[in-house]
Amino acid sequence: MKIYDVIVVGAGDVGLGIVFKAASQGLSVAVADKGNPGGTCVNYGCVPSKTLIHTADRITEIRQAAEFGVRAPIVEIDFGAIMQRMRETVSSGRRAIEKALAETDNIDFLRGQAHFLNDRTLAVGQQKIRGRKIFIASGARPTVPDLKGLGSVDYLTNETVLNLEEQPGNMVIIGGGFVGVEYAHFFSTVGTKVTLIIRDMVLLPFEEPEISELLKNEMGKRMTLLFGSDAVEVRRPGEGYAVLVKNRDSGALQELQADAVMVSAGRTSNADLLRIENAGVGTNESNYIKVDDYLRTNKKHIWALGDAIGRAMFTHAGDHEAELAWHNAKSRKKLPMDFQNVPHAVYTSPQIASIGLTEKKAREEYEILVGRAAYSDTVMGEAMLEHSGFAKSIVEKGSGRILGFHIVGPHAAVLIQEVVNAVLNHTDVRSITGCMHIFPALSNLVTETLGNLE
Repeated sequence: MKIYDVIVVGAGDVGLGIVFKAASQGLSVAVADKGNPGGTCVNYGCVPSKTLIHTADRITEIRQAAEFGVRAPIVEIDFGAIMQRMRETVSSGRRAIEKALAETDNIDFLRGQAHFLNDRTLAVGQQKIRGRKIFIASGARPTVPDLKGLGSVDYLTNETVLNLEEQPGNMVIIGGGFVGVEYAHFFSTVGTKVTLIIRDMVLLPFEEPEISELLKNEMGKRMTLLFGSDAVEVRRPGEGYAVLVKNRDSGALQELQADAVMVSAGRTSNADLLRIENAGVGTNESNYIKVDDYLRTNKKHIWALGDAIGRAMFTHAGDHEAELAWHNAKSRKKLPMDFQNVPHAVYTSPQIASIGLTEKKAREEYEILVGRAAYSDTVMGEAMLEHSGFAKSIVEKGSGRILGFHIVGPHAAVLIQEVVNAVLNHTDVRSITGCMHIFPALSNLVTETLGNLE
């Protein structure tokens, strides 16, 4: 049995952060994964989805160009070429990771499903390995709901949708979370008729209500949104699919016809695949691995991070957790993970970006000031003819500390970054409003919002 200084379970972006940090310090490292290196982000998540969505955004811009006096008809949308470019981008990223792993002498990449034999020993296939320090970055997988007929048909998930060769003419997407709304944006933009089945009465209920409402209005122009609804059965009567949908309020049933059905019903922990109980590592009621504020499990030599812990399931959060987990594993002075202030973006049209508390949540704990500004309040926003997008800030009265900031509109994920920096560096609004901003750049939206506090 080979003994390693560090064992990492999961060769995704987050786990690799630990792998290369440990290897750079001359430690012996084993990393095990049942799938391709790069994990969800490279293979099924950020890289492929944003490659597709960037194409959708360019199509949207061309269609809107007539508003600026530029008439540029779209002659053809080559779905096959769009998908092929995405797959080549994924393959390129995966090959780069494989090359880095192969060329680093003190890293052993073990392909196969790892599972614990005890709290220091794991099996990967027929091989047994033992580690002085163990980091679990095993990720999560798409949730498959208990839906009548689903197991007997070929449905799509965020993983298998990437294998499509032909564009569906009509698609039903079950689930209105991050993945559902982003793929609804992509497919509706390239010309597929999309129906989105949403359990709640609002889109993305964790966002500010006015942001959810704007997203509902804009997406509703391009697709069918069924709120307060559940899919109760999926059938394959012929070449297509039939999806039976039940209204949660009235109980009324309707049957939808589709060429493809995509399931976007959340994520499921991979802890069960690890036989985590053999290590004595605790999990919560959803089977995600429990950690303290410093990302350590109840076993002092085992840490867990990324989607494996089921909190702030974003790549940038996982990358930051990797920094902290490695630091905490090596240093006496521990650094906590701040889960409240993890920023996120939703790459729909319009785009959404947020950090911190909503207004409702902030009012429960603080005396606050709220600021609002529309894109059109800025010179660049007006030049872009952006009349629906806006930003909203929530600030603690007295201290000037930014408790939350929310943007919906073009380039939201880029615009929010200076607010993220201020929040995470524990500075107040003056760290932004007191700085010179290029005029008339779109970033004036941030200062305009913070300047309207009341």
